[in-house]
Amino acid sequence: MIGYPLAQLYEEVASLAHSFHWPHDQLMAMEHADRRRWVEEIAKIGRGRRP
Repeated sequence: MIGYPLAQLYEEVASLAHSFHWPHDQLMAMEHADRRRWVEEIAKIGRGRRP
């Protein structure tokens, strides 16, 4: 089994923690797909495209 790229994990967790102030344990417990989806939504907001 290939592990998840550590650099990408740090990027996702940092983005979510900064934007939503979610605790580390909660972020680490999230499924990869859920974490990626939240990061994508944050990026949309940053580009000025609110849902």
